[in-house]
Amino acid sequence: MAYSATVEEENKEIANRYKDLLKGTYQTLSEEDKKLIRKAFEVAVEAHSKQRRKSGEPYIFHPIAVAKIVAYEIGLGATSIAAALLHDVVEDTHYTIEDMEQLFGETVARIVSGLTKISILNKSQDASIQAENFRKMLLTLHDDVRVILIKIADRLHNMQTMDAMPPHKQVKIASETLYIYAPLAHRLGLYNIKTELEDLGLKYTEPEVYKDILLKIKDSKEEQQQYIDLFNSKIQEALDKEGFKYEIKGRFKSIFSIRRKMRKQNVSFDEVYDKFAIRIIYTPTSNDEKFDAWKIYSIVTDFYKPNPARLRDWITQPKSTGYEALHITVIGPEAKWVEVQVRSQRMDEIAEKGYAAHFKYKQGNVNENGLEGWLNKLKETLENNNTLNAVDFVEDFKLNLYAKEIYVFTPKGDLKSLPKGASALDFAFAIHTDVGLKCRGAKVNGKLVPLSHELKSGDQVDILTTSANKPNARWLDFVITARARAKIKSALKADEKKIAEEGKAILVRKLRHLKINYDEKLIHEISSYFNLKTSFDLFYRIGNGAIDNSQLKEFVAQRSSPIMSFLKNPFKRNAYKDITDDEEVTNKYDALVFGQDEEKLEYTLSVCCNPIAGDEVFGFVTINDGIKVHKTNCPNAISLQSNFAYRIIKAKWIDSTKQEFSAILKISGVDNKGIVNNITKIISNTMNVYINSINISGNAGVFEGKISLTVKNRNQLTKLINHIKKVEGVQKVSRVNTL
Repeated sequence: MAYSATVEEENKEIANRYKDLLKGTYQTLSEEDKKLIRKAFEVAVEAHSKQRRKSGEPYIFHPIAVAKIVAYEIGLGATSIAAALLHDVVEDTHYTIEDMEQLFGETVARIVSGLTKISILNKSQDASIQAENFRKMLLTLHDDVRVILIKIADRLHNMQTMDAMPPHKQVKIASETLYIYAPLAHRLGLYNIKTELEDLGLKYTEPEVYKDILLKIKDSKEEQQQYIDLFNSKIQEALDKEGFKYEIKGRFKSIFSIRRKMRKQNVSFDEVYDKFAIRIIYTPTSNDEKFDAWKIYSIVTDFYKPNPARLRDWITQPKSTGYEALHITVIGPEAKWVEVQVRSQRMDEIAEKGYAAHFKYKQGNVNENGLEGWLNKLKETLENNNTLNAVDFVEDFKLNLYAKEIYVFTPKGDLKSLPKGASALDFAFAIHTDVGLKCRGAKVNGKLVPLSHELKSGDQVDILTTSANKPNARWLDFVITARARAKIKSALKADEKKIAEEGKAILVRKLRHLKINYDEKLIHEISSYFNLKTSFDLFYRIGNGAIDNSQLKEFVAQRSSPIMSFLKNPFKRNAYKDITDDEEVTNKYDALVFGQDEEKLEYTLSVCCNPIAGDEVFGFVTINDGIKVHKTNCPNAISLQSNFAYRIIKAKWIDSTKQEFSAILKISGVDNKGIVNNITKIISNTMNVYINSINISGNAGVFEGKISLTVKNRNQLTKLINHIKKVEGVQKVSRVNTL
């Protein structure tokens, strides 16, 4: 229905909405606060007086609505309400940031400036630019977290009023909301807003699914209420008898979460067994809220049998967003599973308002699990991610947004929260960056475990370090926290730079020896010969031995006779062919490896999803056609992984010039004093060669043994073997296949 109203009616509606805004504030407003909000309202009305929304309504309706979400649903104070009213003024009207500072002071101006930057950045449709914008948006946390909170409110109102937009814009905005804003609202403890953003996102990305589930929820509302009344009737009497003041609410799961469950479990709407939850919100009878919560738990479980595997105690150990509650899943009437959430009024307020309520109730020092700790960690992640590709950054960051938490102990008994699935190495980086980078092993509950060991709640973890240790690329396969991934990638890049610097020095020496003048043109020529995009790639591969002296001599030979070289091999393709380009180091996905040991095996690419180099993939062992490679998001992936899990093999694309290989050397000779020390010293002094295991024994003046090593390439291994052969007493060194 088209919008129509007279100027008089519009002015009356604007005044009513403004009064409604002041009524709905969570914080108590002083006279000074009201003056600030009134002034912001008047400036916003005047600035937007000529503007209309796509629906035809006056534009000022939008800032008032955003301010109301900020005031009531997020629970922020006068400064944020004023900034929300002004959030589009600088972008859309003649007002400047300087005007904002003059009229409203530095804080409001800073918040409006942050919001304006985000709005301008978010115009782009390109995914990688969008990811970069997201990073820039999060960087505003350095100035004021309120920028993000108001931006979430702005996005919520835009989603609520998107019907007037063209369908392609609806899908773009809804997808971006599900990708960025809903996870962020979740992590800031704004559960109501997160739920509404997800549901609205589904409304525009999958409209038919949304309508179908919404209709089914409406049809079952009456039946649901009857069930809740039946469930509550037994508990209410017992709660009244114990003198509790309480409120019992029943609520349906969100449309989005029902859809997610239907998809994940491959079931219909009727088969989703826990579509609704019952919430008991109590007024504490004493200062001990925890005691009351467990007392209510005891009452509920007197009537309904609990599922012990589904008990969640977030009162003893709150979530890192500040969320506190006791969740119990019980068998209710008609043998249906029901989730019961037990919360005090304070806990309920924190769950509803998130950030604002958390700090309203804050007393004394908030421990690391508080939101402040999370924000500080987030800032650190942002500061340390300047070298990361923006899309990788967003994906790393999102890993930690929805993650379920586990709680592990340090040797001194301090508690640390980590995402579910975190490894011992994730824990090391959670302690300190240096501890992570120098980590060589871990003890979990007193037992030595590998760095990849997955931690469980209640584990006590002791990290073993050595100053000689350095991170390697394989670490990225088993860390899941954004912090650990960022620090490892940063250290690997620094290591690559060091190798590239050494490679450059080697190249200059070799060219001088071959009597060729070093200049930029020549470097470009050599890079082109080896099909490399940048000089950095060239220096790095010379530094790690992937390009050796003989290959450089081949280049010099063909350079002096380019016609002969062309006739010999007109379509020269070598092991250094690039697939994609990055800012600094070429991502050369030129090989596919399988399994934990990253072996090269025969394979074919499946036609159903046509994976290309660089895609996330897995191998499927067929009966007649060997290994077939599928993309992880292939339409057939879920079916294959659920029905034939035993035939799935881990796979990934790699740059073979950067891959690390395991090699075993058999060594024998005369047992001279200190011979083992001399051999290990040579290995340790060879760059990027690591000893995995060593087994050498002597008998009647002779020795023999095997050493397992990690090396970069065959050239490096050949050089190492030649060096070991020169050790006094060593008579034979050969490469073997097994230990």
